[in-house]
Amino acid sequence: MPSSVGFFTKLKGGLLGRGFDAAADDPGQAQEEILQRLLKTRSATAYGKDHSFSSLASREDWDKAVPIRDYEGFRPYIDRMVAGETDILVPGDVLMYATTSGTTCLPKLIPVTDDFKSDISALTTLWVSRCQRDHPGMLRNGIFTMVGPAIESYTPSGRPVGSVSGLTRARMPWFIRKAYCNPAEVSEISNYDLRYFVAMRMSLARSVSMMVTPNPTTLLRLAQVGGEYSERLIKAIHDGALGVEAGLLRSAHGPSAEETAQALLAQIKPDPSRARFLESACDDEGVLRPKDAWPDLTLIGCWLGGSAGVQASWLDEWYGPVPRRDLGLRATEATMTVPVTDGTPFGVPAVGNVFFEFIPEAEIDNPQPTVLRLHELEEGKHYYILLTTRGGLYRYDINDVVEVRGRYRNTPLIAFVRKGRDMANITGEKLHVNQVMAAARDATEASGLQWTQIRVIPDLEASRYDLLIEPKKESPGSYLMERFSEAFDAALTRHNEEWGGKRRSRRLHLPIVHEMRQGWYQRAMAADIEATGKRAAQYKWPMIAPSWEESSRKEVLARQADSATYLLSLEEAEMEGGTQSMPDLPSLEVGGSPLPKSPTLEQINVASLEEEEESTSS
Repeated sequence: MPSSVGFFTKLKGGLLGRGFDAAADDPGQAQEEILQRLLKTRSATAYGKDHSFSSLASREDWDKAVPIRDYEGFRPYIDRMVAGETDILVPGDVLMYATTSGTTCLPKLIPVTDDFKSDISALTTLWVSRCQRDHPGMLRNGIFTMVGPAIESYTPSGRPVGSVSGLTRARMPWFIRKAYCNPAEVSEISNYDLRYFVAMRMSLARSVSMMVTPNPTTLLRLAQVGGEYSERLIKAIHDGALGVEAGLLRSAHGPSAEETAQALLAQIKPDPSRARFLESACDDEGVLRPKDAWPDLTLIGCWLGGSAGVQASWLDEWYGPVPRRDLGLRATEATMTVPVTDGTPFGVPAVGNVFFEFIPEAEIDNPQPTVLRLHELEEGKHYYILLTTRGGLYRYDINDVVEVRGRYRNTPLIAFVRKGRDMANITGEKLHVNQVMAAARDATEASGLQWTQIRVIPDLEASRYDLLIEPKKESPGSYLMERFSEAFDAALTRHNEEWGGKRRSRRLHLPIVHEMRQGWYQRAMAADIEATGKRAAQYKWPMIAPSWEESSRKEVLARQADSATYLLSLEEAEMEGGTQSMPDLPSLEVGGSPLPKSPTLEQINVASLEEEEESTSS
């Protein structure tokens, strides 16, 4: 079956590649063609009429008539679409809405049209075919991937809301779906520990030659689960069992636990031979690592840029020196680039699918910034990226900063550097300053701690945020500070759709509170104003900072102990929201009695997961 997958991707990818390369030879012309095509086909929509698409004859017309907007600028139009109106941002209706976190507590609903989805499918096929050209054996065995649920809810007009990757997978040809190690039912399991366990149980039963998942922390978490529960996983494969109780495989949106279990059990059978191989692959301490379980693993596809690049560098310990290919600059809003070489985040912009514009990083706050086209970019420079897509977003400010380095044919290569203004990101949570402010207000109400100023700083190595607080009263006590941290964490699960998921999957850990000296805020502000030359009246306090300043490190009075209760606040948030909290994996039973943990649990360390947190969560 995998050979059928390889033949399909090679054939289709070759056809797509010729058009892709032709566009890359003349990116200016390709970009003009996609823009004119979008203007023509969208001129009768409400947005097209509001912005005179039919009469835009020049670049100057486009710049004047169509404003640069973030998602909130499109929300009124999308609200009309969700309510059932048609011909708003795109002709007719949409196929579905993809959801992702926004800058407020309201999630973003991104319109997905048939042609938008076709773009995603085509660019994904092209990526796979270029990988296959360099790694011929990558489709020889099973393919591991994890996607979101295809459908999570429905709009009032009946359109599905869910994951584009889940829907794309569901519509793949049957012979491609057959190559996936993970059945689609795995993505429906609500509890993250259970989801990762079942994903490993299904995948370890096969030889895997390729792994694809955007975030490298997913791969690290999988490796941790495989190492921690090696004995249980091998026993389940030997017996043809799932390794967990069927009644625990609950889904928030999809089938019942029993239906999920039945669907999974229908795809497995006892395999003593595979179990013996896996048992022999364990190290001297009984830990099974992916590099030993899957010796034929040929390629890992994941993000290599931004903060994900730090996490990707940790994969060798678990997966060995397997080549890695960046998946490209991808977001719910668009697939923007296709990397064509290993080991770099830089990719070729999809010039025939998305219309790109760029603002120099230093000009993003200017009322009238310089706006450049793709062929006008300069080597080594950083830019904010604007997107015009077939999904109905026009001059959309996605708040991503990219870097230019190198060329493919005549097209500049770009890579993600970081999220832009007022935003931080460690593992996909995309934390915005508005959410920090809202969570801090909620935490004050819940804990009683009054503060003069706060700041959050991402700690990439520990996969958590440092939370700096200058309390109104000096030395409020460690209990109150820890209570604020827990309440802040719980509030972020309500204000940021991605935060709770990343916390439950343990890819993101509890924020660590730092009590700052009285007057820290004023001293830091004065130093910043002096260093930058800004006027005091125009100064904006950076509630999210990219890194620590040495002067602020010297202002720390006390640091919350790392042994703060793991996920206590998240469990409380679930209870308050009426969602039943799932039990941790270590408490699950097989055959009526708990299985012992791996004796090397304290050696398993994902994103600097503290031993105290592990013992508390257990």
